[in-house]
Amino acid sequence: MENTILHSNSKREVWIDWMRVAACFMVLLVHSTEPFYLGGDGSQILTEVDAFWSAFFDSFVRACVPLFIVASSYLQFPLHYSTGEFFRRRCVRILIPFIIWTVVYAFVWGEPVENFRNLIFNFNYAAGHLWFVYMLVGVYMIMPLLSAWAEKVSKRELQVYLGICLFTTFIPLIRDWMTGGVTVIYGPSGLPRQALYPLWGEASWNTYGLFYYLSGFIGYIFLGLYLRKFVGTLSWGKTLAISIPSYLAGFAIVFGGFLRRVYESCGGEFPATGLVEKAVWWETTWCNDTIGVALMTVAWILVFRKITSSGCFYNKVLLPVSKASYGMYLCHLLILVPVCGWMRGMLGSADEGVLGFWTTPVEIVVSAVVAFILTAIVSVILQRIPKIGKYIIG
Repeated sequence: MENTILHSNSKREVWIDWMRVAACFMVLLVHSTEPFYLGGDGSQILTEVDAFWSAFFDSFVRACVPLFIVASSYLQFPLHYSTGEFFRRRCVRILIPFIIWTVVYAFVWGEPVENFRNLIFNFNYAAGHLWFVYMLVGVYMIMPLLSAWAEKVSKRELQVYLGICLFTTFIPLIRDWMTGGVTVIYGPSGLPRQALYPLWGEASWNTYGLFYYLSGFIGYIFLGLYLRKFVGTLSWGKTLAISIPSYLAGFAIVFGGFLRRVYESCGGEFPATGLVEKAVWWETTWCNDTIGVALMTVAWILVFRKITSSGCFYNKVLLPVSKASYGMYLCHLLILVPVCGWMRGMLGSADEGVLGFWTTPVEIVVSAVVAFILTAIVSVILQRIPKIGKYIIG
């Protein structure tokens, strides 16, 4: 039995499993932070201390979603089997669990009839994290189209495309700089969004500008491909020489950008409140397609690639959690929300909390850890249900 396990693990990219589990915890840390800058009419930071800790924790782990995309690209791209087989496997792994949990959220949060009617056009906004699945399916849809090119692409050619994608990560910041503040429009749902300042071929009648098709998450697909094809084993010295400056630069952009916008919007007076579009503006440098997040993503990946440990802890604990990580992402809010409420009830809020300055960071970290452990246990158990477990968790 032990030899079978070792043989099976020899075919796995061990570092990917470590990165998946870490990225999953990062997601919970991000969502544990949200109550400290979202609330009231949409945006609410009660104190300067909450502003600092919200910026710190959310910035620290903002690369979590790109890490999932790079992992998928590294393992799946270019395709290892036919397009039909690829989509069949992805349907079982991704779509069926997504549909199941979408139905659960429709009944648990909000008015079920209205929720199901809205699901025809979009996800349940109360379960906002489900946006990720739509993006992921879109990434999978484009992989077969690029697969033949990915098989033959040269290192230099891929570097050129990565360079273009890297440039596009500056575009959200350029738009923000050009607008000079918050410009809001409202879509059919009534939810606000920042209007796009037209750049390089864009106009009020055309959003398909020069960089439209090479922006967003496509760069992370290329990054995963580049790492697998052209980046060999790096020494710890070279890994740290690249990852530390990359991470610190990315963190400074993300952390500083959030705090600057918070202080600019409230004039240094707290609480800082407003409609949800204000929080959307605060989050400008947190977006997954911005340069700060991209730099931190590269840093995290290079460090995770150095992890080769596949001993008892890996086999008994980390590997089962990694296999259930997608299901954990889908269901974690059902556990995290009550845990966060429980922590707030115990410790209080902001500077007036039981621990003073340390109330907010303790609430964020403990909520994330407790919810992560509970979600992992539930997801692993559900996944092991004979015959139906894989359809629930993926």
